[in-house]
Amino acid sequence: MTITQPDLSVFETLESEVRSYCRAWPTVFDRAQGSRMFDEDGHEYLDFFAGAGSLNYGHNNPVLKRALIDYLERDGVTHGLDMSTTAKRGFLESFQNLVLRPRDLPYKVMFPGPTGTNAVESALKLARKVKGRESIVSFTNAFHGMSLGSLAVTGNAFKRAGAGIPLVHGTPMPFDNYFEGKVEDFLWFERLLEDQGSGLNKPAAVIVETVQGEGGINVARPEWLRALSELCERQDMLLIVDDIQMGCGRTGAFFSFEEAGITPDIVTVSKSISGYGLPMSLCLFKPELDIWEPGEHNGTFRGNNPAFVTAAAALETYWSDGPAMEKQTRTRGEQVEEAFISITEENLADVKEYRGRGLVWGMEFHDKARAGLVAKRAFELGLLIETSGPESEVVKLLPALTITPEELDEGLRILARAVRETA
Repeated sequence: MTITQPDLSVFETLESEVRSYCRAWPTVFDRAQGSRMFDEDGHEYLDFFAGAGSLNYGHNNPVLKRALIDYLERDGVTHGLDMSTTAKRGFLESFQNLVLRPRDLPYKVMFPGPTGTNAVESALKLARKVKGRESIVSFTNAFHGMSLGSLAVTGNAFKRAGAGIPLVHGTPMPFDNYFEGKVEDFLWFERLLEDQGSGLNKPAAVIVETVQGEGGINVARPEWLRALSELCERQDMLLIVDDIQMGCGRTGAFFSFEEAGITPDIVTVSKSISGYGLPMSLCLFKPELDIWEPGEHNGTFRGNNPAFVTAAAALETYWSDGPAMEKQTRTRGEQVEEAFISITEENLADVKEYRGRGLVWGMEFHDKARAGLVAKRAFELGLLIETSGPESEVVKLLPALTITPEELDEGLRILARAVRETA
């Protein structure tokens, strides 16, 4: 497609240098619907980014939009801190009936603030309060957020460097397959825990992503997650699953840990929980951990009532029909995998590996710079994809769960062309 030079002057002169996504996609977006975005010149882009996973049901989903408009037009409460409101009641009832009860999950629900890192901070804070210990164990290539507590359990050196102060009380351990099968799972971790001379303070908790999104689409095996859960129980550590990007159906099941058959002590949820891209996050935890004093953790915008409205509508629309959504996501994932097999076979010398679950997939190249070139060419061809991994060496796909098979095939053809044309 032909792209005219957009007017980016106000962004370049007034907005901070910290901006990032707009540098990869140098246009001015104006409208979006479903799996497509349109810039102000009318160019169309197929979106395989989905708001970094916050738009699992697509842009301006008509069912969610109708619920939101109706709520706003009747002057429903928009800002409520942690006051009881009809919108909050509606969400909590839907979440209990459609998510927690069918999965026999016992969790209490906390609204810690509007973003994922708010949820992680509250999870770490609660774990330390419950156990009376400071140390948290995380994993290599983890990403848990950009505030200081979350950064302390994040692996990426570039992101950590932005803190400006020492990041303390976090200890990294090897993620699944970090040693490519050469070292027994948790051998090092458990040895340190049991050795009084190891120098490892007894951790309050372990925090883990079942699929590391920002870390490069590193997929933990169910058996590894089960072994981690058992280790935490043996060693009196809480297990925190960060499901901010991989929850809300991204890997198939509503929670990404369901496949492993584990019940974490604490779960963080954000991104697509509102369903509409509205800021909202949850910290879920077992009832016996609910030792907060009133107001001990709070935030001005933890009561985003419009987000409660769209969240309830998303649950009722997509998660009231048993396993239907999960089956659809797995089918779409198989479609992606078939395309990745074909791309790999066509570019055998270039593609190092592909991996994923549900509708999150990554393709890694032997040449680490290649992923950025593929993403750039894909944008020129009308497809939005990002890169991930510690050196941005992985092309990352996060299409909406509601994408049609035809749209998915269209985007995968563009990706295949971008790979070919950057060889």
